[in-house]
Amino acid sequence: MFSFPVDEEIKANIIQVANKTLAFHTSVNYQIRAPHPFENDVHEDIAADLARIDQTSYPSEFDFHLDIYHSFRRLNDGHCALFNLCYDSLYISYLPTPVVLLTAPDGSQNVHIAPEAFTVASAEFPDQIEFWQNSLPANLKGKLASLSGAKVLQINGEDPFVAVNANAQVTGGYQSFGTRQTAFFSSYSRGEKSWSYVIGNFASQIHPLNDFVELTIQRLNSTEIDKVTIPYRSRFGSAATNFTDGQSYRANNCVSVKGTNGYNFYDAAALSGYAEVVPPAAYLQQQPIISSEDRRHPVNVLLDATPLTDVELPVELPVALNKSYSVAQFYLLDDNITGVLALGSFAAPNFTAFMGSLLDGLQELKSLGATRLIVDVTNNGGGYICIAHWLHRILIGPKKTTEPQAGLYTCTRAGPLAQLIVEQINEGGDPGQLLSYHPSQWKNSSNIPYSAESHWLRPTVNLTINGHQDAFSPRMGAECQPFEMDPPEAGLFDPKDIVIISNGRCGSSCSLFSITMSKSEGVKTAVFGGKQDIPQQYCGVVGGQSTHFSEIDTEIKSTKLKNHTLAPPDFKTNSVLGITWRLGFGLDDPREPEEWQDHPADFNIPLTMSMQVPPFMHLASYLLRAV
Repeated sequence: MFSFPVDEEIKANIIQVANKTLAFHTSVNYQIRAPHPFENDVHEDIAADLARIDQTSYPSEFDFHLDIYHSFRRLNDGHCALFNLCYDSLYISYLPTPVVLLTAPDGSQNVHIAPEAFTVASAEFPDQIEFWQNSLPANLKGKLASLSGAKVLQINGEDPFVAVNANAQVTGGYQSFGTRQTAFFSSYSRGEKSWSYVIGNFASQIHPLNDFVELTIQRLNSTEIDKVTIPYRSRFGSAATNFTDGQSYRANNCVSVKGTNGYNFYDAAALSGYAEVVPPAAYLQQQPIISSEDRRHPVNVLLDATPLTDVELPVELPVALNKSYSVAQFYLLDDNITGVLALGSFAAPNFTAFMGSLLDGLQELKSLGATRLIVDVTNNGGGYICIAHWLHRILIGPKKTTEPQAGLYTCTRAGPLAQLIVEQINEGGDPGQLLSYHPSQWKNSSNIPYSAESHWLRPTVNLTINGHQDAFSPRMGAECQPFEMDPPEAGLFDPKDIVIISNGRCGSSCSLFSITMSKSEGVKTAVFGGKQDIPQQYCGVVGGQSTHFSEIDTEIKSTKLKNHTLAPPDFKTNSVLGITWRLGFGLDDPREPEEWQDHPADFNIPLTMSMQVPPFMHLASYLLRAV
C-alpha cells in the first residue's frame, strides 16, 4: 500500500469534496471544542486539519489517507467519517485471541483473553488455526486452546490499558471515552440473518500498526507467566473486489463507481440503472443493506469500515419466538414473565415488515404472560428514524411524549448552498417532490407540514459556536406520524417494567429511542462491562438524521447547482463521506443539542468469567431486582 505515490490531483479532489460537503454537517463548529461532559473527548477542528493536510507532503498515498482518516476519526462522530474503499476494508486483520474486561469476585478488574476465544477462532478461521498453533513458543506449541480465559498482564510490554486507551483515541465512533474503550473488547450483535460475535478492536484491525502482538499472560489454573507472540492474519474485505496486480487493484477498488457520487433525478440517462445499484455507503452503514425503495425513509445510522457481522456467535441461544424477524428477535425467559427484545439495528430489509414484526412480537410476548421487558440494543448502530418513534409509541402508548411525535425536535444547517437548493425547489426545480430539501418532506415545530412553496430554512437561526458564526434552520418537528399502520390504543408495557441494556454502543436512531424512553418515560438503562472508574453512557452519537456525500450531491445535481462555486466536485476515488444532516435538540436542556448532553447509565453491570455471550439471559433477575 505504501508503494503508490501521492497524486496531487486526487489529493486536492478529496480535500475539496470534504471541505464543501462539511458545509452541510451540523456539528462542525461544535466539535472544535465540545461542551461538558465531552470537552476532553471531542476537540477536533476538522477544517483546520484539512488545511494542514493540504499543505503537507506525504511519502505515499496511503500515508496521506491515514492522516485524513484519523483526522475525521478524532471527531468521535460515527456519522461524520471519511472512508476510502481503496484502503479501508480492503483487508481485515484478525487475531485468535479476542479480549474481555472481567470483574473478579473481589471486585478487581482485569483484561482476559475471552473464555470462548478458541471456540470462536476454531469455528471462524479453521484454515489458520494450525498456523497460530505453530506460532506459539515451544512450551505452548499446539496449545492455543489453553490461552482462553488467561489473564493478560501486558500487551506489547505495557499495561493492557495502555493499548485500550490508545485504541480509544483512534476508534472515533462515540464521544464517550468509556464507550470507545469498550470497542477494544469482544461482544455480540444481532444481524439480519443470525447472531454474530463482535471480535473487538484488539483482535480485529483495519490498519494494524504491527504484524503481530506480544502478550504476557497467566493462564487459568497456572502460576506461570508466559510470553506469546501472535501474528495477525488478514481476510479479504466484503466490500473489496479481487485483483491480480497493482493496476487491477487500483482499477477495481480505488476509482469512483456508480453510487459513489450523486445523480440528477430528472436526467433519465443519468438515472439509468441506479435503482439496482448498492451504493458504497451501504457497505459501511451499521445496518442491513436496505432496498432502493426503502432508502426513501430517513435514517440515522453510524458508518464504520469494520463489518457489521463477520464472525459466528459460538453460543447456542434459546429458540426465538414465532414473530421474530431479521434483527428483531423475541424471547421469553424461564421465569415466564420476562420478555426480551434483542434488537440489533433499527433497520431491516423491509421497512413495513419490520414495523409489523415489532408490534406482533411484543404482542406475542404479552399473550405468553410477559409483564416485564428487556430491550437489548448492544452494538445497535441505528437505522430508520421512524422505527425508533414507532417502537417508543407502541411500548408506551398515546401521550404527549409520543404523539404527534415520539422523538426530538431538530434543525438542519442553513448554509448558502443549502438555501440555494431550497430556492431552486421553490422555483419548480423539484416537480416530483423527490428531494430531501423539498419543503413537503418536513414539518415545523408545531408538527404542521410546510407548504410546497415555503423556504423552510428561513428565517435562519444565527449562532456563534466556539467563535465561529453559523446558521441553522428554524426548529423542525418529526415526519413519522401518522404511521403506516395503526399503533395499539394502549401501551404494551409499563415503563417501570422496561429496562434497556447494552454495552453502551448504541448510536443514532438507537440513541433517539433510548434517550426519549429514559428521559421522557423514566425507563431504566443499564450498561454491562466497562471500566469501573470511567463513566458509562447508555448511548452516544445522537444526531437527528444522518446522510452522506452522494445523497447531498443528488440534491445539488437535481437542482442544477453542480457548477456553482460552493458545490463539491465528484469524488474521483471510491470514497464515502458521512455527515449529520439534522441535529436533535435536548430534552433536559431544549436550547442545546442532545448530542452534547449527559446519558449516564442507571446501572453498570460487571461482566464475570461465568457469563456467556450474550449475557441478557443471565442479567434478567439482576436487572429487574435492581429496578
